[in-house]
Amino acid sequence: MGEVAAADPAQVAGVISDCKAEQGIPYTLTCRALGVSESWFYKWRNQPVTAREVRRGQLADAIRQIFDESGGTYGSPKVWITLVCQGW
Repeated sequence: MGEVAAADPAQVAGVISDCKAEQGIPYTLTCRALGVSESWFYKWRNQPVTAREVRRGQLADAIRQIFDESGGTYGSPKVWITLVCQGW
Protein backbone atom coordinates (compact mmCIF):
# COMPACT_ATOMS: atom_id res chain seq x y z
CA MET A 1 0.00 0.00 0.00
CA GLY A 2 2.96 2.36 -0.30
CA GLU A 3 2.93 5.44 1.89
CA VAL A 4 -0.64 4.87 3.03
CA ALA A 5 0.28 1.61 4.77
CA ALA A 6 0.66 3.32 8.15
CA ALA A 7 -2.73 5.03 7.85
CA ASP A 8 -5.89 3.69 9.41
CA PRO A 9 -7.63 1.56 6.74
CA ALA A 10 -11.04 3.01 7.60
CA GLN A 11 -9.69 6.53 7.09
CA VAL A 12 -8.16 5.63 3.73
CA ALA A 13 -11.45 4.08 2.60
CA GLY A 14 -13.24 7.20 3.84
CA VAL A 15 -10.94 9.46 1.83
CA ILE A 16 -11.58 7.42 -1.31
CA SER A 17 -15.34 7.58 -0.73
CA ASP A 18 -15.19 11.31 -0.03
CA CYS A 19 -13.28 11.97 -3.25
CA LYS A 20 -16.04 10.23 -5.19
CA ALA A 21 -18.88 11.93 -3.31
CA GLU A 22 -17.46 15.46 -3.13
CA GLN A 23 -15.43 15.80 -6.33
CA GLY A 24 -16.75 12.97 -8.47
CA ILE A 25 -13.31 11.35 -8.75
CA PRO A 26 -13.71 7.68 -9.73
CA TYR A 27 -12.75 5.05 -7.16
CA THR A 28 -10.29 3.54 -9.66
CA LEU A 29 -8.31 6.76 -9.96
CA THR A 30 -8.24 7.51 -6.23
CA CYS A 31 -7.23 3.94 -5.36
CA ARG A 32 -4.41 4.11 -7.89
CA ALA A 33 -3.22 7.50 -6.55
CA LEU A 34 -3.20 6.16 -2.97
CA GLY A 35 -1.56 2.89 -3.95
CA VAL A 36 -4.36 0.56 -2.88
CA SER A 37 -6.28 -1.98 -4.93
CA GLU A 38 -9.94 -1.50 -5.73
CA SER A 39 -10.72 -4.86 -4.16
CA TRP A 40 -9.11 -3.64 -0.91
CA PHE A 41 -11.25 -0.50 -1.04
CA TYR A 42 -14.49 -2.43 -1.63
CA LYS A 43 -13.63 -4.70 1.30
CA TRP A 44 -13.15 -1.74 3.67
CA ARG A 45 -15.80 0.58 2.25
CA ASN A 46 -18.74 -0.81 4.15
CA GLN A 47 -17.00 -2.00 7.30
CA PRO A 48 -18.83 -0.89 10.45
CA VAL A 49 -16.99 1.65 12.57
CA THR A 50 -15.33 -0.02 15.54
CA ALA A 51 -15.37 1.29 19.10
CA ARG A 52 -11.62 1.87 18.79
CA GLU A 53 -12.09 4.05 15.71
CA VAL A 54 -14.79 6.05 17.47
CA ARG A 55 -12.52 6.60 20.47
CA ARG A 56 -9.60 7.61 18.23
CA GLY A 57 -11.85 10.14 16.53
CA GLN A 58 -12.97 11.53 19.88
CA LEU A 59 -9.36 11.77 21.03
CA ALA A 60 -8.36 13.55 17.82
CA ASP A 61 -11.22 16.02 18.33
CA ALA A 62 -10.14 16.62 21.94
CA ILE A 63 -6.53 17.24 20.85
CA ARG A 64 -7.64 19.66 18.15
CA GLN A 65 -9.88 21.53 20.60
CA ILE A 66 -7.11 21.86 23.21
CA PHE A 67 -4.66 23.05 20.58
CA ASP A 68 -7.13 25.55 19.10
CA GLU A 69 -8.15 26.89 22.51
CA SER A 70 -4.46 27.50 23.31
CA GLY A 71 -4.23 29.69 20.23
CA GLY A 72 -1.91 27.13 18.69
CA THR A 73 0.69 27.57 21.39
CA TYR A 74 0.50 24.23 23.22
CA GLY A 75 2.99 21.58 22.21
CA SER A 76 2.57 17.86 22.75
CA PRO A 77 3.64 17.87 26.44
CA LYS A 78 1.05 20.49 27.40
CA VAL A 79 -1.64 18.85 25.26
CA TRP A 80 -0.87 15.49 26.91
CA ILE A 81 -1.11 17.00 30.42
CA THR A 82 -4.44 18.61 29.53
CA LEU A 83 -5.75 15.31 28.13
CA VAL A 84 -4.75 13.50 31.33
CA CYS A 85 -6.50 16.17 33.42
CA GLN A 86 -9.62 15.67 31.29
CA GLY A 87 -9.58 11.95 31.99
CA TRP A 88 -8.03 10.63 28.81
